[in-house]
Amino acid sequence: MSNPDYDAVREDIKKIIPNKDWDDGSLGPILVRLAWHASGTYDAHSKTGGSNGATMRFHTESSDPANSGLEHARKFLEPIKEKHPWISYADLWTLAGVVAVQELGGPIVPWKPGRKDKANETECPPQGRLPDASQGEKHVRAVFNRMGFNDREIVALVGAHAIGRCHKDRSGYDGPWTHTPTRFTSQYYIQLLKQNWTTKEVNGQVQYKDDKDRLMMLPADMALVWDPEFKKIVEEYAKDKQAFFNDFAAAFGKLLELGVTRSSGEARL
Repeated sequence: MSNPDYDAVREDIKKIIPNKDWDDGSLGPILVRLAWHASGTYDAHSKTGGSNGATMRFHTESSDPANSGLEHARKFLEPIKEKHPWISYADLWTLAGVVAVQELGGPIVPWKPGRKDKANETECPPQGRLPDASQGEKHVRAVFNRMGFNDREIVALVGAHAIGRCHKDRSGYDGPWTHTPTRFTSQYYIQLLKQNWTTKEVNGQVQYKDDKDRLMMLPADMALVWDPEFKKIVEEYAKDKQAFFNDFAAAFGKLLELGVTRSSGEARL
């Protein structure tokens, strides 16, 4: 197709986001999670993984426990892929995340097409590259540094927890991070600092609850306030939503580019 219509794809993605039968009436959060997890397997040293390839189509990657539940997001996007067969899955999944962030009130994230779909299972990255929610600041830094992110980018990217919720039948954890799980805001940072977080066991796993047990945080979330360098950035974003939006847009755009190689013509799109 000589002139692919990415705007038409964007519009079709927008149309499916409101969904009264899904969590809190919106597919937005799970589409952001799909884009994030499809990209967050990148290893800057070996230059493997990342958003190029859409390798979560294959069992090796889709069966990673960190990707539990994302089969729903992929299925919701399938009719759009059928309508626009020229778009790669890798471009569709990442574009869906960008559109969802904006539709939920977040910033405009830079996005370029040009990702290609890989052909088979042998090109999947190894399991275990995505963040482990049960771990602390050392693990968080190791995972994100492997992808090429610094502390500020780490804290900005984890701010995507402003939207969505955890599920007992997927991650094993349970509950939303904020009172507005379908609105992209800086509330994640505000709640991290504001609430008195105490431990709670769910499915044999430790998570954290506020005093009313209406919100939750994961150990990896708490790392952002336990680590003094992370906490400084959390405090800044809690006070300055625009700083968070600016930094998130840049960091998420960078995440979605990991592992992508383009011809010179494609790079100019």
